[in-house]
Parts: sequence; C-alpha cells; structure tokens
Amino acid sequence: MNAAMESRLERLSRLDSVRITGRVSQVVGLVVEATGLNAPVGEVCEIHTGRHSAPELAEVVGFREGRALLMPLGDLRGTAPGADVVRTRRPLTVEVGEGLLGRVLDGLGRPLDRLGALPPGERRLLHASPPDPLSRARVLRPLATGVRAVDGFMTVGRGQRLGIFAGSGVGKSMLLGMMARGTEADVNVIALIGERGREVRDFLERDLGTEGMKRSVVITVTSDQPALLRVKGAFLACAIAEHFRDSGRQVLLMMDSLTRVAMAQREIGLATGEPPTARGYTPSVFALLPQMLERAGCSEKGAITGIYTVLVEQDDMNDPIADAARSILDGHVVLSRKLAASNHYPAIDVLESVSRVMHDVASPEHRSAAANGRAYLSTYRDSEDLIQIGAYARGSSTEIDAALDHLAPLRTFLRQAPDELTPFADTVSVLERVAA
Repeated sequence: MNAAMESRLERLSRLDSVRITGRVSQVVGLVVEATGLNAPVGEVCEIHTGRHSAPELAEVVGFREGRALLMPLGDLRGTAPGADVVRTRRPLTVEVGEGLLGRVLDGLGRPLDRLGALPPGERRLLHASPPDPLSRARVLRPLATGVRAVDGFMTVGRGQRLGIFAGSGVGKSMLLGMMARGTEADVNVIALIGERGREVRDFLERDLGTEGMKRSVVITVTSDQPALLRVKGAFLACAIAEHFRDSGRQVLLMMDSLTRVAMAQREIGLATGEPPTARGYTPSVFALLPQMLERAGCSEKGAITGIYTVLVEQDDMNDPIADAARSILDGHVVLSRKLAASNHYPAIDVLESVSRVMHDVASPEHRSAAANGRAYLSTYRDSEDLIQIGAYARGSSTEIDAALDHLAPLRTFLRQAPDELTPFADTVSVLERVAA
C-alpha cells in the first residue's frame, strides 16, 4: 500500500458520521462564544461564516457560563449571530516527512512557496510532551555554528537551548542566517513568528540563501496573523523538529522571536479573561514558555538544538520575558547596540554572554583560551575611560598592558562578515593563538 492510499485511509478513519453543531452567540474582540458546543479545550471547530465561503477554523480555548470560547485561526469577517460551529473531534495536527525540506509553510503547515502540494507524510500533534528527563542524553558534543564569537567564547552543545537577547535592529536575523548556513546540523527548522512581512523574503534570500534553504524548513506567521495562529506556528516548528529528531537527525530549531510568541499568548490570555501580571503578561504566558522550550534537547535517537531570539524592550535585559527565558535556557548571547553602532558585527557582547554547557563540550585548551580572552576584554573595559582620555601610561599595570596588546587581534577575531563562515577547528586554533 503506497503512502497516498495510507493517507486517504487515515483521513477516512477520522470521519465522524454524527455532526455536532453549536451556534455563535457573540463575538467579543478576539473571542467567539458558542452555545450548544460540548467540545473540550484544544479541539478544532469550523465556523461557517457564509453559504459560499469555506469555513474558518477556530480552537476551543476555554468556557464561560456554559458557553465555549473559541479563538480564530483565520479571518472572522462575515461571522453572524447564529452561525454554525461544527466540531471536528480532533486537535491541530501536521503532516511531516522528508518532503518538507526546502519548503516554506504557514502556521498550519500549508505551503506558502507556490511549489505545489506537500507529499503525504506522518501526522503528528502540534502539542506533545517533552522527552522524559531520564531519557535525555547529556550534552557532551559541540555543534559548530560557523560564527567565531559563538564557537570560540560560548560554544553551543548538541541539544542545548540558547537565547539571543537584543533590542530591535541590532542584527538578530543576520546572526540567525549565519548560524543556519554554517551549522553542522543535518536539518534546520526555522520559525519566523510575528515578524514584518517584508523581512521574510529578506531572510530567505539574503540571510539564509540557496544552500541554507536546501536543508531547512521555514515556518512563517507574520504580525498581521491572528494571535492563536502565531502561537500555533511556534508549536508547529517544534513538532516538525521532533519528527526529524526521532528519525535520528541532528536538528537546529531556530525561532525568531520568542517574545512575539509570548505577546501572542498575552493577547489570548487577556481576551479570555486572565488577569494581567508583570507588564500585562498573563500567567498562561509564563506557563507556555517552559512547555515549548523543554521540547528541544536530546532524546535517545537524536537532538534538537534550540536557538531563540528574545526581543528585549528598551534594551532592558531584565524585562519579564527576557528574565523568564534566561532562567529556562542553557545559555544566552547578548547583542550590544553600542557595538552595532561602531560597525562591529556580529554585535555580540562576549562579557555579557555565556554558554552553560561549554565546560562539557569544549576541550581544556579551548576553555583556557576563552577565559584568557574574556579576561583581556574585561580588563580593557574596566580601564577604557582612563585609556581613552590618555590618563594611562604604559608600564603602570601589566594586566592593562597585556589587554592592550591583545585587544586588536581579539577584535579582529570577533568581527565577521555575514558571508564568512569559519570551521570549528580553525576557530579554536585562532582563538588559542590570539588569546595566548
């Protein structure tokens, strides 16, 4: 039996001869209230907005006074009081397989790239449990990214979860594109959530490129899409990454941005009546973050290395989402607006960045060189004001003299053009030489 026949039989098995229908009672903001719909939370329903239009999908997100609360996955224009709401008796799923490589999908797994329909594949739930803690292999092997500052000073391990923290316009997307092209991972799963529509094609053609696209699956949900669809796009990326991990691959899951997902969940929480807490974020936001981030990591078959951008408001690294994400992730890379303004790219602030698994994945010689380099950069930063105004005389401090001697080679090492990718072994070799 071929895959197409199996897919048709699987769809037939999900058909229900009993049609259970409710009615729209009211629409308030982002929420549709329906009566006569005894559906559980998480089930997808169809809202029939008109006789000649296709039904719009919505998900049950809660209940209020005996009525079901639904959030739309599409446009609700045309919905009228009394419109039919039909249960599908299933949650959201996605078909996954090798045919996804090189494709661009929307938040429901439908193709956006005009390359034709996706081939049939295995169907997976968008929401799944993370691997059992005791079944997770330890993070013991490095994963090269091709970016010298990252590989040298905050080495990423296979199965690690790393955050890229930055304000707007500091180079997050450019850094993601460099890492997607230079990584040793077998498959890239890239989720562009809540970003500008203009940036999608820029990222695909300028940052990712043709070679990077061949081994990538890109999910894009722009900022104009419904809040629930933005959240589902993030979980869709997790489900696709899990499929490739379960097939024994090394997967790099990249999400831009985690903050936009949190903002979308805040919209959902406020619309359904949750009380706002820190900066208006609802409790469900802080419950969602670990549910999603814990799905990355090592399993018995493969590994998902997660890299998530965090948009810090007003460059405040202690805003609620940045603080919560930093407590869950296994490391963070901080991008500096000051470095970006001085044309230092990638604008990685080495002294503010750390990888919590570097001790387990880097050699002793590599760790020693990285520690020396950090010491030189830290000494120069502490003495920079004196040096800039000419108040420091050579010979007054051996530590400052050593920092000045090593500053130029270290800055050259840390600067890197977007199309310049360095093998991991070369990065370590150069770092050991310049930070001796």
